[in-house]
Amino acid sequence: MSLELTISEAIKTAMKDKDKVALDSLRAVKSQIMLLKTEAKGAEVSPEQEIAILQRMIKQRKDSYEQFTAQNRTDLAEVEEAQMKVIEKFLPKQLSAEELEREMKKIIAETGAQSAKDLGKVMGVASKALTGKSDGKSISEMAKKLLS
Repeated sequence: MSLELTISEAIKTAMKDKDKVALDSLRAVKSQIMLLKTEAKGAEVSPEQEIAILQRMIKQRKDSYEQFTAQNRTDLAEVEEAQMKVIEKFLPKQLSAEELEREMKKIIAETGAQSAKDLGKVMGVASKALTGKSDGKSISEMAKKLLS
């Protein structure tokens, strides 16, 4: 089942449950998918593109959450956090720090990277291999840690 269909079913469930936060979050996701389909002129949206949409939306909410927290706006921060949790349910299982480190060590060995100069090479492979399993910031930090 595509993400779009899954989201549509979840929207129906949120409507029945009168879950406003979930409904708002899911409608935003569906809107982004529809926008991508429109831009692609009717072409199918790949699972990688769907995951990228979800990751981008989570990142936006995380940034907003941090800003609202810094400004002591807990009411708005709580909404952002709740929306993040709803959207995260549709991402593949995220890697733990230990799993990410293990995967990154494999990628570094495969690419033959020796130092921080090879960071770009490692990031290119890691970004594709770990799409949806970890966010770019975590991948980058782990790569820098392991290559230094």
